[in-house]
Amino acid sequence: MPRAQDPSLFPMLSAMPNLLISIFLLCFSFSAYAEDAVIAQLFSKAGIEGTLSLESTNTGQRFIHNDARSKQAFTAASTFKVFNTLIALEEDVIAGAGAIIPWNGARYEITDWNHDQTLESAFKVSCVWCYQELARRIGPVKYPAYLHQASYGQLREPFNGTEFWLDGSLTISAEQQVAFLKQVVKRSLPYRASSYDTLKTIMLAETTPHYRLYAKTGWATRSTPGVGWYVGYVEVAGDTWLFALNLDTHDADHLLLRKQIALDALQGKGILPAN
Repeated sequence: MPRAQDPSLFPMLSAMPNLLISIFLLCFSFSAYAEDAVIAQLFSKAGIEGTLSLESTNTGQRFIHNDARSKQAFTAASTFKVFNTLIALEEDVIAGAGAIIPWNGARYEITDWNHDQTLESAFKVSCVWCYQELARRIGPVKYPAYLHQASYGQLREPFNGTEFWLDGSLTISAEQQVAFLKQVVKRSLPYRASSYDTLKTIMLAETTPHYRLYAKTGWATRSTPGVGWYVGYVEVAGDTWLFALNLDTHDADHLLLRKQIALDALQGKGILPAN
């Protein structure tokens, strides 16, 4: 004869499916952001400390090395040229990719800076004085609102209007870089289509039959160790992958590792074809 069931068990039994679902989702959330062994090996082989975050704009899939560091803010350095370009275009302080920024006549160690620049060439050679000139035209009063609207990093005030992205006043994490780039790719910030089009034109770094790479380097030198950046996105068949890498730099030779590790990681995860 069947034994009578204890009525007190019914609520527990009915709650079990929800409990199992919660446990599954919790486990998935941990695994989704677990340390990526493929990317970790690239940093280990290079003998360098850093982080890299990759994210698909289509699926939201993410691959991360050093999740704790991906949330740590560092000086934005020249990666801010991505956002500064959009701001300059929106503020109409420069007309487009081919607009001229007259040379200020000063002699710089980087010889490519010692002549007139277009907006595009200034971005490509990471011309500091060019973007300082654009910042002067924009004016310091405008920047906090733009940064707040885009949730771009952290700005320490008061700040120097032509130095804040270089002197440590503006810091940003790799995680925040990816979040900002997602807004750029999806064009979700309230900017003109022409501004986005111009930025995309000047960010184009590499084109192959298989992908198009849009990127910007950065190097924060006013800290020890320095911090090298490589941020951007890559368009592949049917998807766009965002990336943000930063690493410790103890000398200029380490700068070559920025792009190398990022592209090797994209290949290692099967996002880009192997060479």
